[in-house]
Amino acid sequence: MLKRVAALAALSLCIGLNGPSSAETLQDVIRLAYINNPDIEAQRRGAEIAQETLNQARGQRRPQVDLSGSAGFESIDSNRPFAGNVGERPLANAALQASVPVYTGGQISAGIRQAQAGLGAANAQLDGFNQDLILDVVVSYVDVLRDRETIAIRENSVALLTEQLRAAEDRFEVGVVTRTDVAQSEARLEGANAALAGAEAALQGSNAVFAFLIGYLPDDLAPVPPAPALPATFDDALALALNENPDLAALEFNQEATKEAVSVARGALRPSVSIVGTASHQETFDENFRDTEVTALAQATVPLFSGGILKSQVREAKLADAQAKLQIETTRRRIRAEVAQAWFNNLAAERSIDASERQVEAAEIAYEGAQAELQVGTRTTLDVLDQEQELLDARLGLINAERDAYVASHELLRAMGVLTLETLEIG
Repeated sequence: MLKRVAALAALSLCIGLNGPSSAETLQDVIRLAYINNPDIEAQRRGAEIAQETLNQARGQRRPQVDLSGSAGFESIDSNRPFAGNVGERPLANAALQASVPVYTGGQISAGIRQAQAGLGAANAQLDGFNQDLILDVVVSYVDVLRDRETIAIRENSVALLTEQLRAAEDRFEVGVVTRTDVAQSEARLEGANAALAGAEAALQGSNAVFAFLIGYLPDDLAPVPPAPALPATFDDALALALNENPDLAALEFNQEATKEAVSVARGALRPSVSIVGTASHQETFDENFRDTEVTALAQATVPLFSGGILKSQVREAKLADAQAKLQIETTRRRIRAEVAQAWFNNLAAERSIDASERQVEAAEIAYEGAQAELQVGTRTTLDVLDQEQELLDARLGLINAERDAYVASHELLRAMGVLTLETLEIG
């Protein structure tokens, strides 16, 4: 844990510690992405749709009441000897019908349970999408900070190599070094300029990803806060992931839904019984006739032959249920792999931070020594250039290791299913 705290502190120092107090924080950026990102709003709509599906399933067991009516004009002409009701007349009628399901073979109850499981799956998917978004924002944020620091380091390298080239040219003028030393300095400087251009292009790419997630280009970004505490052991992390990961939870809810779909399909093979009541009224205005009728009856339906459609639907539902179970097992394996990868990536990055810090210290001493020895003629220009390159590589390696450690810790939190606003203490 002490190594992790030290690594995170080093990351804060290296990527943006001296930013202004008004700089935007990682928490601010995550909050804005959570509020404004259109993809997450679409996922929320999906959860709301699932809620309405549940409301519709519950409505199936409640009484259904319909009111219908009509008004018009009737004209009857007949050549029959004893035809009645011949002539023209206005008429109107109204009917009220109510039906209550009594027995549906378990279809309604299973349909409600299926919709409840579907709502659980939609909410779990929303949770997983939220965590994916948070992880994407974290990665984008630290990538921008890393790329900015990379540019600063490479700009410093260009400045050093420019000064070394000027010094090499001065020494060449007085005959201390050869044209080869000058050419070596020129080559290193041009290489540094090319690397700086690549770093600037990488920053533009990171800025574009940031703008895609948040909605605007990054400005002043504050240092990253310490990552939330991680489990003490890999087994603890894996157990938490298998219990909390929203991707797995969504598939488990989905499997519950497919299981209930089997019951719905089987229910269609059984009889259904409903109570149906009807009240109607018809009035003929010219003759002042009124007809009122009230009926109540039990209506039963028994499926006899459906061409094999209903049985096929049962088999289809069973296959979908078996498929959902296999998807759960596949996801469990994937989560184990993701937790292992993130856990050991984090350990490796922390060790890399320690090694990179020592490497930077040693490279700085070696570079300063090479410069001093060049002045007294015991080192060549190429030796100094090599030492400068080693120092550059060490500094770049350090900021990349710090970035990788921070990202790996959040990837582990995502794999465990706890990369939430609450975990990051974001209101």
